Parts: sequence; C-alpha cells; structure tokens
Amino acid sequence: MRVVVALGGNALLKRGEPLTATNQRRNIAEAALVLAALVNDGHELVITHGNGPQVGLLALQGAAYKPDEAYPLDILGAETEGMIGYLIEQEVENALEHSRAVATLLTQIVVDPKDSAFSRPTKFVGPIYGSEREARNIAKDRGWSVARDGNSWRRVVASPQPVEIPDLKILQILLDNDVVVICAGGGGIPVIRRNDGSLLGVEAVIDKDHASKLLADQIEADALLLLTDMDGVYRDFGTDSARKIELLTEDQLAALDLPEGSMAPKVSAAMEFTRNSDRFAAIGALKDARRILSGSAGTRVSA
Repeated sequence: MRVVVALGGNALLKRGEPLTATNQRRNIAEAALVLAALVNDGHELVITHGNGPQVGLLALQGAAYKPDEAYPLDILGAETEGMIGYLIEQEVENALEHSRAVATLLTQIVVDPKDSAFSRPTKFVGPIYGSEREARNIAKDRGWSVARDGNSWRRVVASPQPVEIPDLKILQILLDNDVVVICAGGGGIPVIRRNDGSLLGVEAVIDKDHASKLLADQIEADALLLLTDMDGVYRDFGTDSARKIELLTEDQLAALDLPEGSMAPKVSAAMEFTRNSDRFAAIGALKDARRILSGSAGTRVSA
C-alpha cells in the first residue's frame, strides 16, 4: 500500500518542551521506529511533516537583523525542510538499519497569488506567548499579526491553498526506485507561477495537512494518515462529555466545533482525500500508526 504519513508537531516536539536540537532528535528517533515498522510491513512510505515552531523561531531570530536583511518565509521554509528532513532521514535510516534508501526532497508548491488567505492570516508559527499584551507588543514592533492559540498567543501568517507540485517528476523517480521519501515538509515551499512560467517564492506558510492531501492525490496514494498527539477526533473535546469518534462522516462534521489551527485542517484534508473514492484516510496518534492502518485505532474519515 502506498501511504502518505503526515507527522504533526509532536513528532518533533512534545507540548511544553524547549525547541532544542536534542529534544527534536529524541522525538524524531521515537517516530522513526514507528515509520520503519510501516516500511517493514511492506508499505511504500512518503513522509511529510510540520514546521510551525521551527519556521517561526527562525523568523524571530531574523528579526534581530535590519528589515532588508531578514529572510522571507519561503526561504525560511526551505531551511526548515532541510533541517527537519535531515533529522527524519537519518533516524529512519538508522531504524531501518540502512536496508532501504531514504531521501529528503525540498518541495516547491504553487499557490494562487490571488488567494484570499494573503489578506487574512490564520496559520500559527513560532513560539507561544503567555499574554495578549506581550504578543501584541512584539507584533507591533515587527509588523506581524497575532491571534489566540488556545490559552496562549502566537504569530499568524498567510496560509494559501496548495495548487500544484512542480517537483512531482523527481518525486516519482524516487518512488519508482523504491526510495522512502520525505517531502513537502511544513506544507512545502510556497511559490507562485509567473506569466512566463517561472516560479517565485512568496511570504506564506502552506498548511501541511492540505499539502499532504494534494501530494497523496498526485502520487495516487492508497492511504493518508494524519498523525498527531491525539488518538483521534473528539466530539465535545475538552469537556467531561468528550467522546472519540471512530468513523467521522461529512454529515457529522457540521455538528463539530473543531479548532482551526489544529484539528479542522486535518479533518478537511482527510474528507477531501476520500471524496468520491474508496481511499483510506484517518487521524490518530503517531504511536498507533500500524493499528490505524488496520482500522483498529484512530478516527477513520469518510466523505
């Protein structure tokens, strides 16, 4: 089975942990054991991952420079794709005992320059701020937008919809040669296609789950797994009456109030992937990946 596995931020950093290389490597080493098990089960694996904390931290570090010296988000996205991809690649190779080739592909993804997301930033990036006052003061100093993220505050940036993957040919070559591929990290590097056909990076961060769905469509994947630190999608999440949903249909979705910055894009991407097809999409905990594929864990999503 060809499976696209989208790793949530918990594969790199558990909640409350400092964003250090040591913490990220330790968490990725644990995730790599799960990914290697899927490969050893005979699945053809394509791995994507988030980069919100990492790209936000790089942007924060870049703010120490003069405004014209700071790197834009597309370049920062490429940096994090290389950095995180390197760690995942190495740890998956180690977990597989170097029995399979593993490669990281820096992946450009085309977005529409007229996407309304550019005027309505919603994608959380960077560190968490404990108070609204602190967040708004930093945003004012740096020309950012901020929004509430649960009980905290974070920077938000434009998150346009992915339209096209121009690097699809090289990705297909890797898959044809039995390579475990890590690609579209952080939603891919956002670019626009100019009138002459050339590509140009833009200031945005593409949602990783929607990019993973586009990728799964383009490579004709059999399954899309959206893995996080939750064991599934919950009804009445955060209340005493919270209950995990085993099978989530489009009819049920209207009655749910899902967080825009976390579970909502996962469910939306999964719904779109399964629409008008018999393909498999599910949301659940990273540690349960094998059981999710077998249908005994997580939340299966069906349009």
